[in-house]
Amino acid sequence: MSQPTSSIADLRKSYERAELNEDASQADPLKQFGQWLQEAIAAEVPEPNAMTLATVASNLRPSTRIVLIKGYDERGITWFTNYDSRKGQELAGNPYAALQFHWVELERVVRIEGVVEKVSAEESDAYFNTRPLDSRIGAWASPQSEVIAGRGVLVANAAKYGAKFLLQPPRPPHWGGYRLKPDNWQFWQGRKSRLHDRLRYTLQDGGDWLRERLAP
Repeated sequence: MSQPTSSIADLRKSYERAELNEDASQADPLKQFGQWLQEAIAAEVPEPNAMTLATVASNLRPSTRIVLIKGYDERGITWFTNYDSRKGQELAGNPYAALQFHWVELERVVRIEGVVEKVSAEESDAYFNTRPLDSRIGAWASPQSEVIAGRGVLVANAAKYGAKFLLQPPRPPHWGGYRLKPDNWQFWQGRKSRLHDRLRYTLQDGGDWLRERLAP
C-alpha cells in the first residue's frame, strides 16, 4: 500500500491575520464576544453561529456535538434542542458545560464555560413558532439520540405529525431552550511563530471580570 506524500504531523499553518491585546480588547467578555461574532458574520465565514457543546455524563465520560447559538445577552448563551437527547440527559444530571466557537478563516477561537439551565416555556414557545414548518414537524418526528430501524421511521413520523397538526404544530413538551451562564471565557487569536494571543476572563464574587493573559 502506497504511503501518502505528506502526513498529518507535517501540516503547518502560519497565523498572521490579527492580534488580541489587553488594550484593544473589551473589559466585558460578552462585548468582546459580540464584536467577534459580528465580525465573523460580516466576513461570511461558514456557519459563524455554529458552536461545539461539551457535556459530561454521570459516568464522567465527556461528549461533544455541534449546536447553533440562537441568542446571547447578559443572562448567557442560548440554543434550542430536544430535552430527551443525550445532551439533555447529561445536562439534567450535570448542569455544567462548555461551548466553543472556531472561526477558522479569522484564526479565532472562543471558549465559554458555565452552568446551564432551561429557558422559560414562553421563550421556547416564542422561538419555536418562528421556525419553518418542516423544522417544527421534525421536532415531533425525531426521537433524538434513540436507536431507530431506519430513515423510514423519521419519514413516517413526519407524515403522521404533519397530518395531525397541519400548519400549526405546537411545541413538543420535550423540546426547548437552554442557556449557559458563563463564569469563564477564553479568547484565542492565532499569531505568528505559535506565539498566539490568549485572554481569559474569570467571573469574580462581586460580578466583575478578571482579565488575564495566558501563555499559548
